[in-house]
Amino acid sequence: MTNLNSFHVLLSTPKAWVELWDEKRVLEFPYGPAGFPEKKEGKADLYDYMQNFPKHFQVQFTDLKFHLTVDPELVIAEFKSMGKHRETGNPYNQTYISVVETKDGLRRYRDFWNPLVAIESVGNVNDAVRFSE
Repeated sequence: MTNLNSFHVLLSTPKAWVELWDEKRVLEFPYGPAGFPEKKEGKADLYDYMQNFPKHFQVQFTDLKFHLTVDPELVIAEFKSMGKHRETGNPYNQTYISVVETKDGLRRYRDFWNPLVAIESVGNVNDAVRFSE
C-alpha cells in the first residue's frame, strides 16, 4: 500500500487505519498540551485513541495536500478539519501537518496540530487532555 493510500484510509475510517499498523508502530503528538499523551503505541492503544475522536468532534477533513520526499517511505501531509465539538458546540477548525513514515504499513506518524484550537473547542486544557484518554 502506498503512503497516499494509507493516508486516505485514515481520513475515511479509524478502524481501517489502525489495521495498517502493527504492535511496534507509534503515533506521536509533538505539540499536545501539558498532560496530553506524547504518543500512542500498538493497535489497541491507537484504536482507543482514534475511535474517541469522533465521539467528541464532528468534523469534515478538507484541503488534503501531499508533499512527497526523496525517501519513498516518507510523506508530508497537510489537511484541515472544519467542524465543532459535540458537547460544547464550539468550533473545531484545525490545521494539521503530518509526517508519515511507512515500511510494511504505517511505521511512525507524527501528528502536528495547534493545541490552542483544541482547548478553545472543548473549553479548557483539562478537558482537552481527558478527551485523549
